[in-house]
Amino acid sequence: MELSTIEKKLVNSWQRGFPLSPRPYALIADELGIRECDVIAFLASLKKRGVLSRVGAVVRPNTAGASSLVAMAVQPEHLEYIAQIVSVQPQVNHNYERENSLNLWFVVTASSDIELEQVLSEIEQRTGYDTIRLPLEKAFHIDLGFTI
Repeated sequence: MELSTIEKKLVNSWQRGFPLSPRPYALIADELGIRECDVIAFLASLKKRGVLSRVGAVVRPNTAGASSLVAMAVQPEHLEYIAQIVSVQPQVNHNYERENSLNLWFVVTASSDIELEQVLSEIEQRTGYDTIRLPLEKAFHIDLGFTI
């Protein structure tokens, strides 16, 4: 997928150090030399095209709301289809295939344990597969920043 120079700068420059202000997009626009509404439009376009999944803060697990690592044992021939169903949920940050009988893993974040359970229940109903919550035993910080 081809990205413009502005789109590359937008993605690469604010994965860390996102401005904490009432109008962060205005500050970003000033640095890029464009308008605030253009920053918002670029981000919306990047999300629509699948370049970005979301724009938002990353916080330690379960410090704001509820979250869980979740696994599913999906028949390999259904994996891609089931992963797409899981990814549609706005509370799912990302999912990935593992070489294991529990072959689809994903992270769910929600405002509460009740909402988290509702999301998992909906995923189970839509896919026909059980979800398995994997409790956090030891926290690790993984820097998911990347340069495109």
